[in-house]
Amino acid sequence: MRYLITGGAGFIGSHLVSKIIDNAEKIIILDNLLTGSEKNINKYFDLSNFQFISHDIQNHYDPEENIDCVIHLASCASPVAYVENPINTLKSGSIGTINALGIARKYNSSFLLASTSEIYGDPKISPQHEEYWGNVNPVGPRSMYDESKRFAEAATQAYITEYKLNAKIVRIFNTYGPNMKLDDGRVVTNFIVQALKNKDITVFGKGLQTRSFSYVDDTVNGIMLASSYKKPDIFNIGNDNEITINQLAQTIIDITNTKSQIIYKDLPKDDPLQRKPDLSKSKKLLNYEPVIGLEKGLEKTIEWVKKNID
Repeated sequence: MRYLITGGAGFIGSHLVSKIIDNAEKIIILDNLLTGSEKNINKYFDLSNFQFISHDIQNHYDPEENIDCVIHLASCASPVAYVENPINTLKSGSIGTINALGIARKYNSSFLLASTSEIYGDPKISPQHEEYWGNVNPVGPRSMYDESKRFAEAATQAYITEYKLNAKIVRIFNTYGPNMKLDDGRVVTNFIVQALKNKDITVFGKGLQTRSFSYVDDTVNGIMLASSYKKPDIFNIGNDNEITINQLAQTIIDITNTKSQIIYKDLPKDDPLQRKPDLSKSKKLLNYEPVIGLEKGLEKTIEWVKKNID
């Protein structure tokens, strides 16, 4: 298999490379390094089947060689990043997606879009299944990310409909693990860094909002299972163990044995109150099953953060 991965120097992208590098004929990584980092993938630079190209998929790119699979990960995906780069986020989801789809169409490649659970917005049903249309504020403080992914899904479906492209969409729920940026506003790394520094752990609202956290290895396994699926479809990928933010904070406090105390601040506008994937479809059609429990995943992540914290 010959892969083209946009955003491959990022958090999930770098783990995806690790998963497939040994068996891939070639992997081409396109990344503008806005949120990704060469250090996530530099151990592959000397391999003959690996190529990194510093490039923004918002601009035209033609690999000029056969590609079996295009995986489109490129996007600002954390609150800090997409709030600081709203136009770039919108363009990566729109222009970037069209360009990536165009490559897949030209080379008759399979295509996988990394979408997000955020397309469900602040859901009125739980758990969220793939047929749910969502409850999204199109002009809210998170809209640049939510709507970029909703457009990306629409564009992918259009290429399926008009060009019969073998394209899959994965809606990725909260994922954590090594190679995350430590200052990008995601709750797991925020809490771990605060705990390791014995600082107050900042919980927004009353901490009763829920999330379902997937360790990155489980998420990557789901991405690859979906990528290998034989026909176009949409799949939730994540972990369906739903916990409150208070429970997450307390678990991290217990594992790190920190002196940190939990403090509460106002809940940001449009912050979803519930987030839990319905994995029935993924389990049935992909045989997908997350296997890494929260405590084990957090222990792995905490050890990595200890080695990379300032």
